[in-house]
Amino acid sequence: MALSVLLVTGQSGSGKSTALRALEDRGHFCIDNLPATLVEQLVEVFRSEGAVDRLALGMDVRDRRFVTLAPALLARLREGTTPLRVLFLDAREEAIIRRYSETRRKHPLDSGCGLRHAVAREREILAPLRELADETIDTSVMSPHELRARIIEHVGGLDEGTTLRVAFMSFGFKYGLPLEADLVLDVRFLPNPYFEPAMRERSGLDEDVAAYALAAPEAQAFLEHVTKFLSFVIPEYQREGKRYLTVAVGCTGGRHRSVAVVRELAKRLQGLVPIDLRHREIEERKP
Repeated sequence: MALSVLLVTGQSGSGKSTALRALEDRGHFCIDNLPATLVEQLVEVFRSEGAVDRLALGMDVRDRRFVTLAPALLARLREGTTPLRVLFLDAREEAIIRRYSETRRKHPLDSGCGLRHAVAREREILAPLRELADETIDTSVMSPHELRARIIEHVGGLDEGTTLRVAFMSFGFKYGLPLEADLVLDVRFLPNPYFEPAMRERSGLDEDVAAYALAAPEAQAFLEHVTKFLSFVIPEYQREGKRYLTVAVGCTGGRHRSVAVVRELAKRLQGLVPIDLRHREIEERKP
């Protein structure tokens, strides 16, 4: 059996334990908190023995040498014959603080500096590693059940050979940037249905609201340019080996213009790659 390796990393409190349990249930051989100095030896043992075909490793700042050694370690592994993917789990600061407060566990970097400082310090330390990840998942508003479902979705994507999945996500800038976004587009220059009383409490999921937002010549020009851009870069990302790409489109509140745009982009790029649609503010917030 050919071995593949999935490295699960990210912020403490972002759900790595839940992710590893989901992966184990899907047939991965999972090891948590493996010292970075043992990874290559372990991969070689599993590769040569052939008893395991899917290995998942949970690694983070609990191993203080991990972040320092990770860039060179990942480069060496990716030069080898064993396929490697890196999944980075992230969450907003308030979500992590709430989770630690609820579980009463100690953050691995809290040596007396306080939880908020430890969370901020970890985010700073992990920033270079986040850039090396193949996929990023923002778990801020996910329940363990929802995270498990998302992990299974990603595992399914990883099992589909070289197919790249593209997620188009609408969001509102007033609520912050999506942590998992690979590309961010700003459509706040488009006509805003929010200022039309009959459309204010509705969304870009309604055809007349979407038509209002996209009717302007600048909207059509924008869609043409972005469609051409994505039609070029998506095959390039796929050729490079990327398996999951998140294109986030934002307007002010994330309910009208951005929703209309991501729906239209998904229509225009249908058939190029598998596409998922997500509307962050509609799914997470009441109007």
